Amino acid sequence: MTPAFLWLAASAGALSLLTPCVFPMVPITVSYFTSHSAVDRRASIRHALVFGLGIVASFTALGLALAVFVGAAGVAMLAGNPWVNLLLTAVFVGFALNLFGAYQIAIPSAWLTALDGAVRRQGAAGKSVGVLGALLMGLTFTLTSFTCTAPFVGTVLVTAAQGQWQQPLVGMLVYSTVFALPFCVLALVPEWVARLPRAGGWLQSTKVVMGFVELAAAMKFLSNADLVWRWGIFTRTVVLASWIVLAVLAAIYLWRQRIAPDGRRMPGLLGGSYLASTVGALATGVWLATGLTGRSLGEIESFLPPTEYEATSATAMDHESRASMSLAWRLNDYPAALAEAKHEGRRVFIDFTGYTCTNCRWMEANIFTRPDVKAALGQYVLSRLFTDGDGDMYEKQQAFQESQFKTVALPLYAVVDADGRTVTSLPGLTRDPATFVAFLARGLARTGVAQ
Repeated sequence: MTPAFLWLAASAGALSLLTPCVFPMVPITVSYFTSHSAVDRRASIRHALVFGLGIVASFTALGLALAVFVGAAGVAMLAGNPWVNLLLTAVFVGFALNLFGAYQIAIPSAWLTALDGAVRRQGAAGKSVGVLGALLMGLTFTLTSFTCTAPFVGTVLVTAAQGQWQQPLVGMLVYSTVFALPFCVLALVPEWVARLPRAGGWLQSTKVVMGFVELAAAMKFLSNADLVWRWGIFTRTVVLASWIVLAVLAAIYLWRQRIAPDGRRMPGLLGGSYLASTVGALATGVWLATGLTGRSLGEIESFLPPTEYEATSATAMDHESRASMSLAWRLNDYPAALAEAKHEGRRVFIDFTGYTCTNCRWMEANIFTRPDVKAALGQYVLSRLFTDGDGDMYEKQQAFQESQFKTVALPLYAVVDADGRTVTSLPGLTRDPATFVAFLARGLARTGVAQ
């Protein structure tokens, strides 16, 4: 569980509150609870907290279902399946069109009517919604906000698919907690409700900008399918260029929103917010453009295709083409790596990685490129095993990882001797180069310590 993933889940929860389906409901829902506080303020607060719990439980159930019914290995294989990635591309494009207003996604009205009836039956003569009623209200609110929250929920769940079953569960727990928190806080301090800004055109603008973000996410999943099938089309440059175009389009849209329908500029704070948002979108595009020159974009590199695939066509992605690079990897050929290690009297460094693994991309872009790390890796026979591709080979490599190292989480780094015996291993991402260098030094020691 990385801080970046938790930040994504929390940010998605916060952004969901600003959507047109949700934000106008915050003061309405809170006012409903506080209006019953004249009879029993303590009960009203308790029911507001239970309402928030209902929201958290509804969203978290999605993560739990994914973890239980699909499992770690299944999630990892689904995340790397090119057909699944193409489907996700279509889903995110669909979400974007929905946010742009092309059509509306709605929960069947019969479901909502049934839930609303259950909530009303739980009321006590209009004085209190009751604990069970508050829980049902939370579930009803979750469903009614589906149109705007689904893109964010999907983003968190898909990002969680890196082979750890806990990630979907924790991700949805963080997302839903941030999402439900304002309802509970405002119910505790009802006078704050009056200070909330009124819903208006700025919510529609937020919705459209989020649509551009969904299109950017769609390009990420399309590039995943490209990596697995090795088309060589949606490379780092192409994905970056598409993101730059989307950032510029968002900036143009926000700039035009500064002008009211009658031709006047938006006054005061609202106009300043549009101006700041325009500058922010444009600055994002300029910053992304620096990546086209080969400059590292730091954390963003995790979501981009690897630079080393940039100039490699679909028919040239083999070991020979990589041998000319600074580090020569045995790709998906563990037996050949062991044979080479035995012949040369060296050890094998295994990089269990994935085409869709964002943490793997971060390590490759920010740790593997360091001179001290490259020098240490150069003393090994290097074996890179993908476990999330489409085919029996990838399933066998994932099974090998699970059987010998008791995990399918990515990335996993391991050092074995020429007979395949584990010397040491390092699970997961590390942002401390010294830790990784120390791990590599431990693997080169004459007597390794198995972990």
